[in-house]
Amino acid sequence: MELPAVSLKAIILVHWLLTVWGCMNYLFPASYAWGNFSILAVGIWAVVQRDSLDAIMMFLTGLLLTVLTDIIHVCVFYPSNDYLTDVKRFSIGMAIFSLLLKPASCYFVYQMYRERGGEYTFNIDLESSSDSNFAHYGIDTTVVTLIQCNSGCAGQRMVLLTLQCLKAVTFFASTKAV
Repeated sequence: MELPAVSLKAIILVHWLLTVWGCMNYLFPASYAWGNFSILAVGIWAVVQRDSLDAIMMFLTGLLLTVLTDIIHVCVFYPSNDYLTDVKRFSIGMAIFSLLLKPASCYFVYQMYRERGGEYTFNIDLESSSDSNFAHYGIDTTVVTLIQCNSGCAGQRMVLLTLQCLKAVTFFASTKAV
């Protein structure tokens, strides 16, 4: 069974409305609004440049990141029952509803990415020569090597760079623990 095609404009409009409603009671800090609205601005860029793989991939990556940040915001800033008014319930309910819709939106945006000519899979080679390069030369040289040597799209480069940064953080955290 094929899912219906959803317009990128509709996805942006629904998440914009839910984010506005989620922000209307100042329950969340400004980082919630800035994070969601900036990703929606990237989505508008993806609407304007219909043939750009970078725009749609950045929008997809941003939506995935806002899932994580929205979970953190809801968990940290959820008020206790004593301070939960009707307006706060509505506001946090819309934020949770937006959070629940984001995986479906990510799926539809990924379908649009594929329609624009993106690859079906992301080939991330975790055991590449860049790992040994990182261990020997450090993260700056590895990042430059990845940018120069990677022949994939910008989204794959961003994923590889993110993985390398995570490896660096774990490496430095493990050395400080010893």
